[in-house]
Amino acid sequence: MFHQFEFRTYQRKFKRPLQTSHGIWDVRSGIILRLVGENNQIGWGEIAPLSWFGSESFEQALNFCKSLATNISEEAIFSISAKLPACQFGFESALSNSRAPLTPLNKGGTRNILKVPLIKGDLGGSRLRLKSTLMAGSVLSSHQWREVGNEEEKNRFSGLLPAGETALQALQVLWLEGYRTFKWKIGVGAIEQELKIFQQLIQAMHNLCDREKPFLRLDANGGLSYSQAKTWLEACDKVKATPDFSADIEFLEQPLPVTQFQEMVELNAIYATPIALDESAANLDRIQECYSQGWRGIFVIKPAIAGSPSQLRKFCQTHNIDAVFSSVFETEIGRQAALNLATELSLNKRALGFGTDCWFDDNHSILDFRF
Repeated sequence: MFHQFEFRTYQRKFKRPLQTSHGIWDVRSGIILRLVGENNQIGWGEIAPLSWFGSESFEQALNFCKSLATNISEEAIFSISAKLPACQFGFESALSNSRAPLTPLNKGGTRNILKVPLIKGDLGGSRLRLKSTLMAGSVLSSHQWREVGNEEEKNRFSGLLPAGETALQALQVLWLEGYRTFKWKIGVGAIEQELKIFQQLIQAMHNLCDREKPFLRLDANGGLSYSQAKTWLEACDKVKATPDFSADIEFLEQPLPVTQFQEMVELNAIYATPIALDESAANLDRIQECYSQGWRGIFVIKPAIAGSPSQLRKFCQTHNIDAVFSSVFETEIGRQAALNLATELSLNKRALGFGTDCWFDDNHSILDFRF
């Protein structure tokens, strides 16, 4: 079966630049895909590359889209190279949700109303509105995720704290919004200063604690040395061993570079605080490689850059891996497809790393897409 294919690019500016050990990130660029199948059924997908994390670059994804004809077969979609994992995710996601029928809205044709931050466009002569709430119709699968807009829902997600001392203020805000799992970037500043902030942060979580135990995830993005990783793990283990302390450390994420896999295996066996692989598990090929080398700990999986959703699903279900699913700051189109996968594959019900809404302030800014 062939599908008509169109795409548009987008850019979203972060409210404040995201600081990691990889550097500073201030603009998220991506590509929105539209596939039109039989009976004018429409599927939406998103390519949200993260080249410094292990996916193709935005330019490579854009060149791939430009190289395609206006009609693409399902066979071609499932044959996209593993060297283009974000493209694999975007096209397969669009294909999987293209089977829902359009909702007729006027005499001149039909349309779907999809609601996503930032983007607005034209669809078959009708306006396609993409705003700041969940999508309806073709993008949602049978897994109906409600909008992250209340405390009960936000408790299922991990809120991302900014690096440095501003995390202390952000914690208070996210706590009031209902988050109880938090992720904090480390390896950005001097370790002595970050350790002081860490103690303040974990104490603040303890003081705020009400009925449910809060968790902190530390994410080094591969930016620590071996000795620094040991220092952080020792600090985390002390928290975990403190009697009657309400807050807990869930894991230390990717403390060392990808090239130091065996060292992370060793540290994971020594300390009580688990290590989670992130950059080391950036795509399905890397996940499979780590698993084949004996990793049975936590994998942080970013579906939007992991590659083929169908192949990822098969691998996770075959091996029952302990996975935490996480965002790459995609729009609601990519986010919904990623959450659908997370619904199927989250075995241990860990908080999902999609608490990223507060990093954009563009709900009233509109890019005009005309398909």
